[in-house]
Amino acid sequence: MPVSYRDIAADLRQQISEGRYMPGDKLPMLTELQTTYGAGYQTVRSAIALLEQEGLVIAVRRRGTIVRERPEKKRITRSRQVFRDEIGYFFDPTAQPWVALEPPTVRWGIIPVDLAALMGLSTGAEVLVRDRVMGDPETRKPKQLATSYLPADLARGTQLAEADTGPGGIYDRLEEMGHRPLRWSEGVSARMPSPEEAEALALPADVGVPLLRVVRLTMSPSGEVLELNDTRMSAEEFEIGYSIRRHSSARLSDVDDDEEEH
Repeated sequence: MPVSYRDIAADLRQQISEGRYMPGDKLPMLTELQTTYGAGYQTVRSAIALLEQEGLVIAVRRRGTIVRERPEKKRITRSRQVFRDEIGYFFDPTAQPWVALEPPTVRWGIIPVDLAALMGLSTGAEVLVRDRVMGDPETRKPKQLATSYLPADLARGTQLAEADTGPGGIYDRLEEMGHRPLRWSEGVSARMPSPEEAEALALPADVGVPLLRVVRLTMSPSGEVLELNDTRMSAEEFEIGYSIRRHSSARLSDVDDDEEEH
């Protein structure tokens, strides 16, 4: 049976994974790969194209196909807790030192269709939109995009709609408006970036790097959604980590207890 482009891609992928081809190394020429796998030119080219789509290799003019350098992945620890420092509430100890690299963009807009139901709003509902690019204060490298959506009838005519929301930010203002204590919940997903998001995060233009997406809801004690925060970051640079606690249903058996005592 003739070898398929997926088989070739799988073999090259494994060699890259095992370090036989290291970042910066050049893969064999297409003609060499044809001989190695006994495959036609288009089959080999499709295998390389698949690895390019996965972000494992890049085509460099006059050099060939190169194994791509990839950043060391950092873990964002979601401990299911909210913290507070002198600036206000925050959710990620890793991201605590990050700052807004430019003043926030504040505008009135329409809630995205995929977020309307989460906020309990109808399609086409007006919202206040606050966009921020967060990053390292020293290198000025962007780390994440954070967009807040607040119901228009809640935010209109308040400091929530100002570029500078004052000490503690929007969460302190919401609590001062009588919604304390705030509650939060969040979900994690992934998607491909828009061209604008890729540019804002300085993602490589020649590879499809997905976004890690954390959508957090801020709620009043009664459960009313006051804000939705849509945070996006490079899934190649970050991962979500959290501790796993033992539920009461998974308590140690008597055998395990005896073993632990010895």
